[in-house]
Amino acid sequence: MSNPVSSASMRRKFRTAPCFSALCIVPWLLIAATVPCFLSCTPAPGHEDSYYIGGSKEDRETLSALFALLGEETANREASVDLAAIGEYHEREFAVIREIANRYIRLKAYGKLVNLLTARTNQHPQNPYNAYYLLMVAYGYIQQEAYPVAALYFDVIIKNYPDVTVEGQSIHLACLKELITLADKPEQKVKYYEELIARFSDSLDLGITYFMLGQAYEQIGDWNRAIQSYSQYLPYRGTLIPGFPNADQYAKQLTDFNLSPKDWTFENLNSLVTAVKGALSDGSSARLRQYQAKVNFFARSWAQEDTDDSGMAEFNLADFMRGNQIQYAQVLDTSSNAAEAYLRTSGWDQFISTWYFYFRKIYFPLDPDIHGRWEWAGVYYGEKF
Repeated sequence: MSNPVSSASMRRKFRTAPCFSALCIVPWLLIAATVPCFLSCTPAPGHEDSYYIGGSKEDRETLSALFALLGEETANREASVDLAAIGEYHEREFAVIREIANRYIRLKAYGKLVNLLTARTNQHPQNPYNAYYLLMVAYGYIQQEAYPVAALYFDVIIKNYPDVTVEGQSIHLACLKELITLADKPEQKVKYYEELIARFSDSLDLGITYFMLGQAYEQIGDWNRAIQSYSQYLPYRGTLIPGFPNADQYAKQLTDFNLSPKDWTFENLNSLVTAVKGALSDGSSARLRQYQAKVNFFARSWAQEDTDDSGMAEFNLADFMRGNQIQYAQVLDTSSNAAEAYLRTSGWDQFISTWYFYFRKIYFPLDPDIHGRWEWAGVYYGEKF
């Protein structure tokens, strides 16, 4: 059986414990104080609203004592004219309210959490800890799966509430991260990523942030800014981007291609294959070099990863063609499709005679004259798996 909890014992606890001894278990979310006020006032000592006092006997005793203490601290603060004392009362109120909120979270009483803290924020609009209180309110909405409501409040708090740091963590930073997760429209993501970088670059994984900003710009069709973001990502290559295992390759290929002359591209696949076959028939390594992509060209075995940057710079095609009659299939490999194609060739080398030429359709919406054309993008060594 638990012992009754008195407001006096609670007062001793919060006046001796550091106000920021530990953050509550609430994730970093926020809500704005523009929602309706559900309470006319905070319960005064000895007059706790029964709506807020619930749970087990221990919970009821603890909440009753906490509300009594909160009423005393609030009354003392409102009666004080000493700025230093007012600040101390704010801190003690913060500690008490945090304990009440944590108790509601353990009880999964999210409606009470939302109502109490929303009312508190409306009643005391100048309280320096309102942002943190509303962060707990937003957590209550998240737990009730009211995600659009929480997202709306995150946005409002960033616009209307000054930032506050608790235990070294910025509320606005937490809001922006949550907004990026909840945002449905890429235009919103762009706005939030840009604000993150502008305000909190020292607290971010800039590799992830720049790459995902590039993705968001792609989604809205702003390819100039997308490529700029990928260029800013490149110094952070090696960053693990969730959901994008080939992020390094993607960003580098796109930025390199943007800076290239693109004069090796063909209007369609048929004209490209015809030109390559003609060069092979004539034994012309010079023409093959002309048709070969000048950036992002690869030469690898089928077993090598796509992220392997091996290229053709290490050898000269002429060395492999000299004295050999290179053969090629009359038709493309059956695995070819509308975006990729493979041409089997043979006679290159006594160790690896078979090479597959790899052709691909160019994806480059930034330049409509280039987007959709074809390029000879690489070589696969050996028989196709």
